[in-house]
Amino acid sequence: MKKLLFLLVFISPILIADQFVNGYYRSNGTYVKGHYRSSPNSTTRDNWSTKGNYNPYTGKQGTRNPYNERRRNSW
Repeated sequence: MKKLLFLLVFISPILIADQFVNGYYRSNGTYVKGHYRSSPNSTTRDNWSTKGNYNPYTGKQGTRNPYNERRRNSW
């Protein structure tokens, strides 16, 4: 029981932590403000922009259908 409690309290937040992306300038001179994103993983179903989810920082509901998105080849 103590091990489970330890995992839930100390390890879980590390595994599901959000990431901050620093602001940057595009090649055309447009500045993109820094923002938070969900941690990368192997699925599109838990992204903030996917239907059924919402962005906890903006409160916006997701609009993308995870089953219609084209997957990029990683090779």
